[in-house]
Amino acid sequence: MTSNRPDFNFKSSSSTSSRNSDNINTQIRNVDLQPSSSQLSIQSNSWRHSSNLGSRGVRHGSRSGVDSEGFSMSRKEIEIDDDDARLVYVNNPVKTNESFEFSGNSIRTGKYSVITFLPRNLFEQFHRVAYLYFLIIAILNQLPQLAVFGRGASIFPLASVLFVTAVKDGYEDWRRHKSDKIENNRMSYVLVNDRFRQKKCKDIQVGEVVKVSADETIPCDIVLLSTSDPTGVAYIQTINLDGESNLKTRYAKQETLSRVPEKDIISGLIKCEKPNRNIYGFQGNMEIDGKRVSLGPSNIILRGCVIKNTDWAVGVVVYAGRETKAMLNNSGAPSKRSRLETHMNQEIMLLSFFLVTLCVVVSACAGVWLKRHQDELDIMPFYRRKDYSEGQVENYNYYGLGMEIFFTFLMSVIVFQIMIPISLYISMELVRVGQAYFMIRDDKMYDATSNTRFQCRALNINEDLGQIKYVFSDKTGTLTENKMEFQFASISGVDYSGEKTEFYGEEGGYSIQVDGQIWKPKMKVQVDPNLLKLSKSRNDTKSSKDIYDFFLALAACNTIVPIVANTSNPNEKLIDYQGESPDEQALVYAAAAYGFMLIERTSGHIVIDIQGERQRFNVLGMHEFDSDRKRMSVILGYPDSTVKVFVKGADTTMFKVIDESLNLDVVRATETHLHSYSSIGLRTLVVGARALSVSEFDTWQTSYEIASTALMGRAGLLRKVAINLENNLSLLGASAIEDRLQKGVPEAIESLRKANIKVWVLTGDKQETAISIGYSSKLLTSKMTQIVINNNSKMTCQRSLEDALIISRKLINVTHASEDDASSVALIIDGTSLVYILDSDLEEQLFELASKCAVVLCCRVAPLQKAGIVALIKNRTDDMTLAIGDGANDVSMIQMADVGVGISGQEGRQAVMASDFAMGQFRFLVPLLLVHGHWNYQRMAYMILYNFYRNALFVLVLFWYVLYTGFTLTTAITEWSSVLYSIIYTAIPTIVIGILDKDLSRKLLMTYPQLYGSGQRKESYNVKLFWVTMADTLWQSVIAFFIPVLAYWKSDIDSSSLGDLWTLAVVFMVNIHLAMDVIRWTWISHASIWGSIIATCICVVIIDAIPVLPGYWAIFYLASSGLFWVCLAGILIASMIPRFIVKMFMQHCKPCDIQIAREAEKFRNSMEITRSGEIEMNR
Repeated sequence: MTSNRPDFNFKSSSSTSSRNSDNINTQIRNVDLQPSSSQLSIQSNSWRHSSNLGSRGVRHGSRSGVDSEGFSMSRKEIEIDDDDARLVYVNNPVKTNESFEFSGNSIRTGKYSVITFLPRNLFEQFHRVAYLYFLIIAILNQLPQLAVFGRGASIFPLASVLFVTAVKDGYEDWRRHKSDKIENNRMSYVLVNDRFRQKKCKDIQVGEVVKVSADETIPCDIVLLSTSDPTGVAYIQTINLDGESNLKTRYAKQETLSRVPEKDIISGLIKCEKPNRNIYGFQGNMEIDGKRVSLGPSNIILRGCVIKNTDWAVGVVVYAGRETKAMLNNSGAPSKRSRLETHMNQEIMLLSFFLVTLCVVVSACAGVWLKRHQDELDIMPFYRRKDYSEGQVENYNYYGLGMEIFFTFLMSVIVFQIMIPISLYISMELVRVGQAYFMIRDDKMYDATSNTRFQCRALNINEDLGQIKYVFSDKTGTLTENKMEFQFASISGVDYSGEKTEFYGEEGGYSIQVDGQIWKPKMKVQVDPNLLKLSKSRNDTKSSKDIYDFFLALAACNTIVPIVANTSNPNEKLIDYQGESPDEQALVYAAAAYGFMLIERTSGHIVIDIQGERQRFNVLGMHEFDSDRKRMSVILGYPDSTVKVFVKGADTTMFKVIDESLNLDVVRATETHLHSYSSIGLRTLVVGARALSVSEFDTWQTSYEIASTALMGRAGLLRKVAINLENNLSLLGASAIEDRLQKGVPEAIESLRKANIKVWVLTGDKQETAISIGYSSKLLTSKMTQIVINNNSKMTCQRSLEDALIISRKLINVTHASEDDASSVALIIDGTSLVYILDSDLEEQLFELASKCAVVLCCRVAPLQKAGIVALIKNRTDDMTLAIGDGANDVSMIQMADVGVGISGQEGRQAVMASDFAMGQFRFLVPLLLVHGHWNYQRMAYMILYNFYRNALFVLVLFWYVLYTGFTLTTAITEWSSVLYSIIYTAIPTIVIGILDKDLSRKLLMTYPQLYGSGQRKESYNVKLFWVTMADTLWQSVIAFFIPVLAYWKSDIDSSSLGDLWTLAVVFMVNIHLAMDVIRWTWISHASIWGSIIATCICVVIIDAIPVLPGYWAIFYLASSGLFWVCLAGILIASMIPRFIVKMFMQHCKPCDIQIAREAEKFRNSMEITRSGEIEMNR
């Protein structure tokens, strides 16, 4: 697709690039999920060489990068001191742990013990500053000089909150202890006196030899010694460790796999790295029989893994208990605080200042009053320094004017304490739980294909979903399905991208005969008829040989598991190629469709059925894929004793190691084909190979053994070996794989952009592929002007950014002048350019440029660069950021963003485990943000302001009363009513409305994404609204206090009766205030609001019916008078009229988008919305 707008390309060098899938460090062989008596019979000649290459097992490469150097390196450079390593004596736990430095295998995930529960739990709870505040208040109230409330009543609110939280924490910890006990007492087989005996898991020690059977969980981290498989392979499932359910493989070393623990003496020394949290890495070596062999990630099985498709496995314990990698990773993700809660804390500081002001006013007035009446204090009825009630006159404690003022201040703090709403924190937690429940149960976010529901993994940032401004998205597996389909191939410069046949080869696809049974690949692939015909030819032309080598590379250069599964037809079986990389699966299925069927893989060889002839190739070595080399390689020993290395990877790195002198025309033709493939959104890989001479192989083998036995810097040394091996390759061809867009992605992106959310795509794919996906997903449009930056130096990057800024400013001016979206700008930048821009003085220019662009597309970016792009926006703006991805390479980006969303996709669950929320499809982001995010933000914002209003109203009524009672801090409202006000009288309605109320319907929010902008503009919670709320609170407090005072002026009514009237009036006011703001009424809303009023009346009656409490029978005398009911009605009407008038004025004269949409929804039959389908939004 081409643009009708000019594109601006800033390039210092052009290159063709592609993204290779992550290849995991595993080797896999054929496994029957349901064991059958028939076994695969293979006739092949064992490959032998003068160097005895065939006897050597597979060798695995590294992940981290170093500069290329020669093969030769001395052992002295990589020797390490014993102090830097853990020494494990095989089958000798006593000698291993003679200094008692290693952990036992007992685990403890519980936080508390019976002794430490109370102090530790209280210590953790009092990390909340509000709790400390109320603790200090309760302590002050215990002092005789400051006792305003009863001592029990003052402690009750805080004690209730602490008790409920402690019960919850205690129950959760009890469950953890119960789980720990089950785990620690689980029985395992341990080698004792040359026999395997049962032993509790908690008693296993480092150095002991453990035997694990099929479907059992590994009790600790073990280095594999032998398995039931003669090749030493073990199949494991790591779902308990990283959430991935697919099978992985681990290998025993050749030197130990043949030993039988009960018969042979097992001894040796393992020198390995000290315990660490890296579950994907392990470095060590083992000295056995005078020989040192290397140990890597493929030789260790971690605690929590489950043995599958393997009868038994034997290993030696290297890490136990809390030192296992699983336990070291047993910590939660960093806690995030919502933006709304952060702003709320600022308002709480204002309320604290207001509280101090009230207390200063009261104490100052009290000081003035005491000074004026100091000569009358002895005889004044309501303030006596002397007690004349007894025969002997006793002085009241009087501490002098200064101390009395100070005590008055502290007493004021106690009386007005609920100005800081302790119940707000509990209410927010309960509301978030309710909101999470409805998000999880939303069928609109249920993915039927993967049977996964929405997951809410972080309850404390639900409301942030309603304020997102930037969405940073991965491409593969997030926007696309990550289910790859092989489409085209370029071999020897010939493009095989013609029409595909719907007839999958002959007789319904390629198949083989095994013991009278038909074996077929599980997934069929459409084939190119011409290429299929050529793949079957046996001539000796170079083209035919290249086709042979090309498909052999696709079948061999991978880490795929061939699983043989039964079908309903007993004479037919399916080969299911399992692997962690969908790219590899697609390539292996493609090779099988063209007659190169992988049917077995062991640690030392593979078996491939090539056009009906089974051939065995020895796997002599393998260097896995890494993000620096961006390629992987495998060394194969042929049956005719020749050796070849096959390499596949991204074209940006592959063309650097291709020997162009061999056939320059083929290279140029392949580059052209790659460009055409990527321009239509296909993922590409380049394949190369070369033959190895005996001397070259011996040199590689020596270098590999030295590097692989290094304990320090092993990854870098192995990288050097791989780089020196992968050069001067002959180009075989390139593959093109289609990764289709997920359902609903274009519509989702269009909705997000209408909601004024900027969508940035950060991908490791090549530029052409990313741009093509951008068009198909409607991220890019033909009207956009594209600014492309591809540079390889800081100076050229600076020039490109400066030029791009000039162009963008001009285009922005044109857009403002014409009010036409046609001049919107899209920035496309690659990872190489970002290397020179991020963490440099050019960041500010990139930020300015990106801020002016409607779309930003970053290609060929590394995981840390993704996080850097998110930080670029997050650290320079107040806008909320959201990152969404599905793979391990997205974890850094997800954790950097304000909100992280993981996709339950094909690349494991690392992204899900690191995320705040998780879901099955990208399109679910629309209802998550536009519907639930909007609702959550509106509800939480209102609930916070309402709690401020509710508590401030009560405090101000108390304040007015203090001014009319000589500043003595006596209260007309009973202490129990004060305590129950925030717990029973008014707590339930605000929680219910915070969970259930909806200002707009789902349909309207989805139809008009522009409504999401209210959260971005902070319309529901801001400083202006806070002060308006406080002004309304002040007015209502004046009405609530002075109407009863004026009505009962000069009457004989007592203070307790007035206190009951004020209590009922305030509770009626706050609940009617809430009822005025409810949008969607339900029976639960009615029950909570009107039920709270009824409950308050009942509580007041009960309190006044208890003879020992103050105000006995007051409410009964008060309610029997008609004046009481007149006052109550007058208070409600007078206090609510201003609020009602302002609400009506704002809704009719200055409505916001939400109010316009609500009215349109309410009266849609009589409005233009039914005709035009448009709502005019305020900007």
